[in-house]
Amino acid sequence: MKRYRPHTPHFLRDHAHPVWRDLALTSLPILFLFVLAVAAIVWLVDPAPPRTITMSVGPRDSGFMQAAEEYRKILARNGVHLKLLESDGSVQNLHRLLDPKQHVDLALVQGGVADGVDTSSLMSLGSVFYVPIVVFYRGHGMTQLSEFDGKRIAIGREGSGTRMLSLKLLAANGIVPGGDTALLPYDGLQAATELVKGNVDAALLSGDSATRALMTRLLTIPGIAVMNFSEADAYTRLFPYLDEIDLPPGVLDLRRTMPPETVHLISPTVEIVARPSLHPAISDLIVEAAQEVHGTAGLLQRAGQFPSPVAHEYPISEDATRYYKSGKSFLYRNLPFWLATVTDRMLFLLLPVAVLLIPGLRLIPALFRWRVRSRIYRYYGALIAIERSVMSDTTADERQKLIAELDKIEESLNHLRMPLAYADGFYVLREHVNFVRAHLNDPHSVKAGSFEELAHPRS
Repeated sequence: MKRYRPHTPHFLRDHAHPVWRDLALTSLPILFLFVLAVAAIVWLVDPAPPRTITMSVGPRDSGFMQAAEEYRKILARNGVHLKLLESDGSVQNLHRLLDPKQHVDLALVQGGVADGVDTSSLMSLGSVFYVPIVVFYRGHGMTQLSEFDGKRIAIGREGSGTRMLSLKLLAANGIVPGGDTALLPYDGLQAATELVKGNVDAALLSGDSATRALMTRLLTIPGIAVMNFSEADAYTRLFPYLDEIDLPPGVLDLRRTMPPETVHLISPTVEIVARPSLHPAISDLIVEAAQEVHGTAGLLQRAGQFPSPVAHEYPISEDATRYYKSGKSFLYRNLPFWLATVTDRMLFLLLPVAVLLIPGLRLIPALFRWRVRSRIYRYYGALIAIERSVMSDTTADERQKLIAELDKIEESLNHLRMPLAYADGFYVLREHVNFVRAHLNDPHSVKAGSFEELAHPRS
């Protein structure tokens, strides 16, 4: 016959539920507050870079648009979509950036269009290329703009950076709208055509208007010459956003040596101007794209000359300055863009996470102890009330009611589930229940006094 073996209680099974329940109830609120705080830090302090950004560029088929198209291809390789907005030119681009209602993140802006406009809210990611002013005229030997006073001059279309800069340069030479000089809104090929026909005496061309092919063509026409800015150095002092650049002999056409001698020009630079809200990771991508697009040698620049962190009308952003000094960070050099972004943000969060998590981890055990012990301490209030009633003069019926109340307390204790680590406090409570029951059965049989004195004897 099989021998009977008494069942051994499984303490882990019997007591694990209250332990996990207490741990959950004390840990979840702290965990919730921790997650909420981390989410607030991520959202407000270090948000993720946007997937789409908007750039105000220039007219269709312009040099601005062509450069921006190259930017878009490069950013697309990193999962960022660059939305391009056509515009009339640098003036409209600047106004879009300054208008909070316009959803524009950055733009290409030519130097010299910001006079009289508060641009302190904007920042530059660097200069990217030259847009020189090239003056073609009928005649020969002219070296000063003041010599065109009283003549017909094509200064560019309305709203263009060419027109605004032309007006400033002419005004410095005493030629202003409303005077004897006719300032005509011709630009590019139209201005060149009117010059060849003799309908204008001079044409100020810049940027897309002054293409290599157009300048070469004009230099082959008898009676038309290009003006040599002999006072180029003075212009760069008076207008800090201008640089002096030279067209060396033969740079347009070596076979025919065009131009036949060095031509001194003055030129503003085009800057990538952005709002300060531009994400640092996007800023790095834009500067990287500009290096790829504009870093090679060209007609007007040396290899590596652009993009340049030289400040003109807008302060260079801190993110762009960091990139020009040290380039990409280790993460962005060795990881895909979005993986590097996530990793960088996680590293950024380590310090605030540690500051929040360490006190939270210390608080959980204290809350757990308080919750478990409060389950025991809540019975002591009832025991003290019963004992005080016993110590006063009570009738037999009153004592029976107190005994019934004590029975309920003991019955509740029989169903109370406690973690094993706090079993000592549980059994001390049961001893105190028995102590109070002894008072109820015979108030004169216990000489030690109350259970409070039993638990904490006087010295």
